[in-house]
Amino acid sequence: MVKQKTALILGISGGLAQITAKVLRRENPELRIIGVDNRPISKLPELSGVVYKKLRYSRNDFERLFRSYKFDYVFHLGRMTHAKSNPRASLAQRLDLNVMGTNRILELSLEHNIKKLIMLSTWHVYGAFPDNSIFINENSLLRASIQNADLRDVVEMDQLSTNFMWKNQAEIETVVFRPCSIIGPTIQNSMTKYLTNNFAPVGIDYDPMMQFIHEYDMAKVLSRALKSIPTGIYNVAPDDFISIQDAKKFITPKALPFSIIALEGIAKIINQTSWSVPSYLIDYLKYPCLLSNKELQKHLPKNFMRYSVQDSLELMRLP
Repeated sequence: MVKQKTALILGISGGLAQITAKVLRRENPELRIIGVDNRPISKLPELSGVVYKKLRYSRNDFERLFRSYKFDYVFHLGRMTHAKSNPRASLAQRLDLNVMGTNRILELSLEHNIKKLIMLSTWHVYGAFPDNSIFINENSLLRASIQNADLRDVVEMDQLSTNFMWKNQAEIETVVFRPCSIIGPTIQNSMTKYLTNNFAPVGIDYDPMMQFIHEYDMAKVLSRALKSIPTGIYNVAPDDFISIQDAKKFITPKALPFSIIALEGIAKIINQTSWSVPSYLIDYLKYPCLLSNKELQKHLPKNFMRYSVQDSLELMRLP
């Protein structure tokens, strides 16, 4: 009897992880999925072939998990984000969860002979700088934490994953994705909050070009990595882009114009209102950070992305 393939999805409470689980099951109906999170799972919808588990991201819990299920694939989508900008999500805590937690997963994946490891990083690792290349490729330096220490955890997590990937490429396939801003109805990241909040101003002194990928397209890329995308680092972005001013005005036309330079000075005050401003986000509202998608396109069918940037923004402003 052929053993049923089993995948672990870390961060299953997140919107992207939920969509990815659905896409994986639709495209691989024989695949069993164990979805894990340290956040509550009681209100997650039932999905055929998906088992939810709530556990702390500790070494002992992870070791028991890997021993019990003998996973074939691991999707690490469980990074703690900066979106809420609250004291509980301090840099020290994010370093522990994102960096130390990732290190545990990498070690256990190697120890338990995982066939493929899919890691979700972010475009933020490159940093937003006035001297950025027009399109940044995967060999570019990760400069984000040079300018903003608050991004140290995402940079270290990415570097940890890529170092592991090259060191162990003979033993385990590893794919590291660096997507542009992921947006969609279930995504609650900092950029989504900025775009959809009427109190978040439209910048008048800076207007960098921006890329957005719809959550469903990102889930499809993650699913395709299971069988069709080889070991490597891949930027994930559509072919088109839009200025941040146009994107903001399109979704929240009532937002007031304001200077981004002035916004830096009053960010702490704004953080007490309904819209919080992670310090790093202001840099990305000022300077470009466009990704080259050439490497990923080599492994995707033509017209793989379902949603254009305009489509994704249109769906964002629907009631």
